[in-house]
Amino acid sequence: MTAGSGVWITLEGGDGSGKTTQSNLLSAWLQDAGHTVVRTREPGGSEVGQLIRDIVLHHRGDIAPRAEALLYAADRAHHVATVVRPALERGDIVLQDRYLDSSVAYQGAGRVLDATEIRDLSLWAAEGALPDLTVLLDLDPAAARTRLDSDDKPFDRLEAEKAEFHGRVRDAFLELAAAEPERFLVLDAAASVDEIAELIRARVAALLASR
Repeated sequence: MTAGSGVWITLEGGDGSGKTTQSNLLSAWLQDAGHTVVRTREPGGSEVGQLIRDIVLHHRGDIAPRAEALLYAADRAHHVATVVRPALERGDIVLQDRYLDSSVAYQGAGRVLDATEIRDLSLWAAEGALPDLTVLLDLDPAAARTRLDSDDKPFDRLEAEKAEFHGRVRDAFLELAAAEPERFLVLDAAASVDEIAELIRARVAALLASR
């Protein structure tokens, strides 16, 4: 995305892969280096997005798969227009938890919808915007579930899905990364926190040096 001089980094991966931990570490490292960092997420990176997040992740009843995909796309359209693009135009670094790759993986593969249609919908919603770098934290779903089970909090709608669902999600993420190796950095989320953080910093440092 070339909306301005800013840099856009997204973190992807299955639930329990450690995105929040790595985002915290990367944000602190970037801020220590003097960069202005905008932390955000999808869904829920705006006031409107938080309302959508409450529906798609915490609604107690069923949501039709296509309706779910459209809700994520609506959040994405508003989020990119009101949060991401303005930050990039200011020259900030946008550090974001999940973007359209999650929709392709969760609503496309997980909900067994057409992946191409889901991606096209997201690109239309975001006016074609893609991150400069996407960090994919890859973790076996069984290991991820063990991590989630250790947290003292209830599962959201997606976390509560069966193992087969999460297996499809993981496979879809890896297929997306293989199709766009220049955008993705794929890391083994079973490695140590410090090792993963060091690899992310190295890739981000190279990205910043090239801008």
